[in-house]
Amino acid sequence: MDQTVEVKVRQYFSKFPKRQYPKGQILIFADEDPDYIFYLTKGKVIKYDVAYNGDEVIVNIFKPSSFFPMSWAINHGQNHFFYKTETESEMHVIPASDALSFMESNTDVMMDLIERIYRGTEGLLTRMVQLMVGSAKNRILLEVLIEARRFGEKNKDGSTSISINEQELASRAGMSRETVSREINKMKSSKLVKVDKGNITVLDLDRVEAELKP
Repeated sequence: MDQTVEVKVRQYFSKFPKRQYPKGQILIFADEDPDYIFYLTKGKVIKYDVAYNGDEVIVNIFKPSSFFPMSWAINHGQNHFFYKTETESEMHVIPASDALSFMESNTDVMMDLIERIYRGTEGLLTRMVQLMVGSAKNRILLEVLIEARRFGEKNKDGSTSISINEQELASRAGMSRETVSREINKMKSSKLVKVDKGNITVLDLDRVEAELKP
């Protein structure tokens, strides 16, 4: 988000009540039509569906400064997804009508939202291509790359650390944990990543991106 826009959004949304939620708290259920949106100030929130076998399939992840579910607030269509905190989180709760009025009065905020929607759409289309024709290797490489680019912490040696485990990767890639585990072990053997207690260190993002290319 543009820094100027972020300051404007934070100043406006901070007027509304802030709430704290533990990890795993469902904020919105599928088929529920909320009359409010959330402005995330701390933590991570996942947007997901539930597969026929009960597995969660993650379709989007929100980080601080995100506000959601804007697709529902703007289109007023039926909500088909769950929203749940992936970590302990804090957020402001804003009536949808107030949020929409704010954006309609601030075109820079609306344009920033549109830009982020387009970037997110490109990411979803890339994931869709990998789901349709990509190998298990490419699907895991893509999820690791997305997580590192969006949420990773840079280390002094140039590597990037991400807090994610194999089950979470499986949910994002739509694969079994066993398959993810095999692919992660191959990445370790190729010196692409190191794994330690649920954390993954990507040794070289450029190498991971190069491996992803056909």
